[in-house]
Amino acid sequence: MAVRPDDEYDYLFKIVLIGDSGVGKSNLLSRFTRNEFNLESKSTIGVEFATRSVQTDGKVIKAQIWDTAGQERYRAITSAYYRGAVGALLVYDISKRSSFENAERWLKELRDHADQNIVIMLVGNKSDLKHLRSVSIEEGQQYAETKGLSFIETSALDASHVEEAFVRILTDIYRLVHKRSLTTGDSAGGKSASGIVYQAGRGETISVGNLSHESRSSKRKCCG
Repeated sequence: MAVRPDDEYDYLFKIVLIGDSGVGKSNLLSRFTRNEFNLESKSTIGVEFATRSVQTDGKVIKAQIWDTAGQERYRAITSAYYRGAVGALLVYDISKRSSFENAERWLKELRDHADQNIVIMLVGNKSDLKHLRSVSIEEGQQYAETKGLSFIETSALDASHVEEAFVRILTDIYRLVHKRSLTTGDSAGGKSASGIVYQAGRGETISVGNLSHESRSSKRKCCG
């Protein structure tokens, strides 16, 4: 079944991309949302975002994906954009070990600024650079397991597993919300067993934090 028009969706999830500058966050975003890759991609200044809708279990989920700048001088600006995020992709470059070692710092920043129940996936990007690999798959998996994160390796260049990464995290978030609605019988909104406060329905926002309930027909600017 075809995905409905972009303004028709059942859930809206805000996802943030974090990690060092140059690990490929912007190209992951453009590959997933527009199926584009730019070898001349410049470092993101501040924050950019794009959207795309996918289907999970018969529901249309609209992802609003925020690409945060990796450079140190922008981090104070972008910290506010963690607010309202229900998912995060923590990205490192498999050919640049320092970007993997810095994952700990990014994870701490995420924990400091985002809701404690945010769903996090560790992403080893640039898997096409096998001949330059400095971080093994096993290292990535082990770190993710230690921190309670999901894990995947991707390549924005050849599109390997990019779709899977985004669909997996969106599905994980949706199932947390769906599990809550099954156990309580409340499909309109509320606080899930996982601690995620959410709202559902066309035009409404799924977020974390203290959200007031809105009618199912309302429209709301996301993630302010």
